Amino acid sequence: MSASAAAVPQPRSKSRAFLRLVMIEHSVFALPFAYIAALTAMFRADESIHWGTLLLVTVAMVGLRTFAMAANRIIDREIDARNPRTAGRELVTGAVSVKSAWTGALVAVVVFLGAAALLNPLCLALAPVAVVPMVVYPYGKRFTNFPHAILGVAQAMGPIGAWLAVTGSWSWEAVILGLAVGIWIGGFDLIFACQDVQADRAHGVKSFPARFGIPAALWGARVCHAVTTGMLVWFGLATEAGLFYWIGMVIVAVAFVYEHRVVRPHDLSRLNRAFFSVNGFIGIALFACALLDLLVRGLTP
Repeated sequence: MSASAAAVPQPRSKSRAFLRLVMIEHSVFALPFAYIAALTAMFRADESIHWGTLLLVTVAMVGLRTFAMAANRIIDREIDARNPRTAGRELVTGAVSVKSAWTGALVAVVVFLGAAALLNPLCLALAPVAVVPMVVYPYGKRFTNFPHAILGVAQAMGPIGAWLAVTGSWSWEAVILGLAVGIWIGGFDLIFACQDVQADRAHGVKSFPARFGIPAALWGARVCHAVTTGMLVWFGLATEAGLFYWIGMVIVAVAFVYEHRVVRPHDLSRLNRAFFSVNGFIGIALFACALLDLLVRGLTP
């Protein structure tokens, strides 16, 4: 075990160790946009919040994300062991066994499929499609310099699935929001991958920053977030959003500018602030503004 791994305190409880493994708190990145999609669909349908459906959307989202994170950690455990930054992860140190991780992953995917089945037949039919990119993503860094795009595709499914959960039918507005989320998360994954450039190059792990360099990756992230902003504007126009949604868009735009000012090619010391704090804030802020907008326009709790 490396010194860095030994220095990381490990939780005593197996369940807590598993939750730490899958970083359950990071559901904050995807859930707000799924809620925006679901609540907008409910507003269009009958202007009422259907709490049972919203609960099932939450269960499905958390279940699928938990499966994705567990599968990612299992598949990448040997790569993680060779990277000083990730050598303290639970599967590397032994705080969580591979068997326990697979058990948790299988329980999570069963929960996801069960929630999809309770929502409507279309959600259940498409549920396996949502699982595929979650497994492909960790393998992506072994065969492409663009695994971030695979992650984006996986994350784009959240808002689309949430809209399908409410209406049981396809919606291009949901696709717009899904693409916005996918491009957003793919963009900040470009930023996050910058801290592993040396380790990735040393061990043959593929990524955009490892292949093209940190400055190119940060520029790519800026482009992604500019496109994200445009897609969120498009979603607002397509759904005839009101004043509070546009206030949320101003907050998002300012947050993106701040995020790209704190991370520099030769100074990644504030990368975690950009990755975790700012991106978590973006999702919550836009959701709060979108929800307020829908309530003002007549959505009934």
